[in-house]
Amino acid sequence: MELHTKNLKILPCTKQFLSSVSTNYPLGQHIKNYLDELNKDPSLLGWGVWFVIEKETNQIVGDIGFKGKPNLENTVEVGYGILPSFQNKGYATEAVRELLNWAFFNSNVTKIVAECIEDNDSSIRVLEKLNMEKVGLQNHMIKWQLEKSSE
Repeated sequence: MELHTKNLKILPCTKQFLSSVSTNYPLGQHIKNYLDELNKDPSLLGWGVWFVIEKETNQIVGDIGFKGKPNLENTVEVGYGILPSFQNKGYATEAVRELLNWAFFNSNVTKIVAECIEDNDSSIRVLEKLNMEKVGLQNHMIKWQLEKSSE
């Protein structure tokens, strides 16, 4: 399973992938937790962490993904982060757009939600570019959603 955009390769996180690359990419707790869960439930593949790789350098520039499989309302939550030295190149928008398309290609996803802190202007711009709709504000977090088009 591999996604491609103009500038990026997007690969699901697996222990096999991590053992095949040498990287200084910081493996946050969310990645370690996901790998533990994936080990217990292989059907989580694709519904957790994905690595964003710059095609030109073959370097991991960030990670994106879902916070689990679609729920009973056919909804998934997306999250993302790009290393500071690779920000402001459009990579977050490019990668998340491709992942949203992948999710909506699955018949069991009809809505994708996200959240970001209310003063995170960069993340707000990414979500706006993806045509996500602001649907609320709770504890300084803006809630967003995008529904699958019926086209």
